[in-house]
Amino acid sequence: METLIPIINRLQEVFLTVGADFIQLPQIVVVGSQSSGKSSVLESLVGRDFLPRGSGIVTRRPLVLQLINVAPLEQRGQAENGNGIKTNAQDSYPGIKVEEWGTFLHCKGQVFADFVAIRKEIEKETERSSGDNKGISPEPIYLKIFSPKVLNLTLVDLPGITKVPVGDQPEDIEAQVHEMIQSFISNPNSLILAVSPANSDLATSEALKLARDVDPDGRRTLLVVSKLDLMDAGTDALEVLLGRVIPVRLGIIGVVNRSQHDINTQRSMEESLQGEQTFLQRHYPSLASRCGSRHLAKTLSRLLMHHIRDCLPELKSRVTVLSGQYQARLSGYGRPVEDHSATLLHIVTKFASDYCNTIEGTPRYIQTTELCGGARICYIFHETFGRTLQSIDPLGGLTELDILTAIRNATGPRPALFVPEISFELLVKRQIKRLEEPSLRCVELVHEELQRIIQHCSSYSTQELLRFPKLHDSIVEVVTGLLRKRLPVTNEMVHHLVAIELAYINTKHPDFTDAAQVSASVNSQQADGLDGSKRWKNDRAVEEKAPASGFGSPRRAQPINLLDTALPSSRRLTTREQRDCEVIQRLVKSYFLIVRNSIQDSVPKAVMHFLVNFVKERLQSELVGQLYKQTLLLDLLVESPDTAQQRSEVALMLQALQKANTIISEIRETHLW
Repeated sequence: METLIPIINRLQEVFLTVGADFIQLPQIVVVGSQSSGKSSVLESLVGRDFLPRGSGIVTRRPLVLQLINVAPLEQRGQAENGNGIKTNAQDSYPGIKVEEWGTFLHCKGQVFADFVAIRKEIEKETERSSGDNKGISPEPIYLKIFSPKVLNLTLVDLPGITKVPVGDQPEDIEAQVHEMIQSFISNPNSLILAVSPANSDLATSEALKLARDVDPDGRRTLLVVSKLDLMDAGTDALEVLLGRVIPVRLGIIGVVNRSQHDINTQRSMEESLQGEQTFLQRHYPSLASRCGSRHLAKTLSRLLMHHIRDCLPELKSRVTVLSGQYQARLSGYGRPVEDHSATLLHIVTKFASDYCNTIEGTPRYIQTTELCGGARICYIFHETFGRTLQSIDPLGGLTELDILTAIRNATGPRPALFVPEISFELLVKRQIKRLEEPSLRCVELVHEELQRIIQHCSSYSTQELLRFPKLHDSIVEVVTGLLRKRLPVTNEMVHHLVAIELAYINTKHPDFTDAAQVSASVNSQQADGLDGSKRWKNDRAVEEKAPASGFGSPRRAQPINLLDTALPSSRRLTTREQRDCEVIQRLVKSYFLIVRNSIQDSVPKAVMHFLVNFVKERLQSELVGQLYKQTLLLDLLVESPDTAQQRSEVALMLQALQKANTIISEIRETHLW
């Protein structure tokens, strides 16, 4: 099972090369307040001084620290000389002639044998990203340390929790640090190493508080109580170390940090570790074997290995699923164009097919949020256009005055004995003319929908079309041009349909009401009990009340309206005028309904024939005729820079996932136990 940590380190390297942050690998995250002893704990695990020190926030970027155990130099030399000493693959570094060394991801190929140089490189890289104003940056620094003195571990050192900004630090430095820590410890595959000094109240420990927010059960948290030697005289941390104050599932380990005096006098790490063990034996004899930096390193290595073992099934499943998803994405971007002619014909044919299928109602992708294509055209014909025609009043805008005026104009100088037919024709044509505007609007709506289908097919068409923006724009231009050419032709046909109805008023239409029957019906309704003489006297009385005609009148103070229309309400219609108006109204309404039904039926047919079907039948030939030209092929099939970049990124990610899958597949069941 010792091989699990190096395997995770290899996976981490694989995903770092492509910047993948959606794979949450098992790791140990170190959390603690400023001056809590985090740096000393990490250095004791490594056995070397390599971290920057100072006041305020020293760790200003996440430091991903991979500790890799290697064979001692002499054994590596013996393995190279063929002396029969077998070492693991990760223990053989024939090019390295030092016992311990480090490497940075941002310094490819460079080996740091001096740990002072490692510290300076951390400081330099921190200032490069975070500046020199003590600000922080979420961009990690990746450091590997190879040594025969370390156990295989992967740790992440985070900035210390702070409360008050110092110097020119941003005012929200506390919130920034909390957000950064949360982003790491919220990973369910992370173990949390909470460091709290023994000379402070653990009940107020910021590290434990943050850990509890994401790990309330404490299943992922290990508490390190640092600075045991700095507690007040007469006090100890026994109750805390036994877990009686704050219980932590993974355990509580006490350590003694190196003092500043030890650092200044360059006391060796071995002497410091020996001094730590002596202190524990003297003050905590019953817990000495369960505390100290060496025990902490062994515990962390064991916990991380078991944690990796528990996380591997889910990790493998996620890598497999993501591999399939990225393979599908890469296939969607298509391969580089080899045969330009075949590629263009394929794309044009596919677009034309998708366009026609959308009209026919058989597209590859069915919309569920709104009507589209043929369904919307059907709605325009039978709902929008149909309701609009049905809402038109056959007698709308036609007053009794209009009818009487038309009757009198149609009789000329002679009084008419009967309602003149020409007056009916004039009035019914006026009403029929009102059907033209909604009919033309119907054409416009269908034309707009055919335009919308272009964008619909572009959005759901093959990725190949989206790869070539010039070809896409050219296809849109050709289809738009074809629709633009057919619009006036269709409008003219609809105009002719209305003109045809206006050209001949067919009063012999089988559905048209017979004029004689209408007249008889109106006369019968007006026979309300008055005999002929009374009706004649009544009509005569109304006529006598009417103003004089003006012809031969001895006095004419002002112009006289022959129809007395200045105030229509002050003038009652005669019985005959009422009868004539009603006869005309009934006849106009009857004939208008016949024409309206005819227009409602013929306009959709004309739109389908002259616009929709015409475009469907000629779309592909129009596209091929205008775009399939040798002089245009290379220009039209120039790939979008974004698509090329995305394909490259997806290909790299897929390669990383496949490599990760291979690494995980190398793990045998025997490695897990």
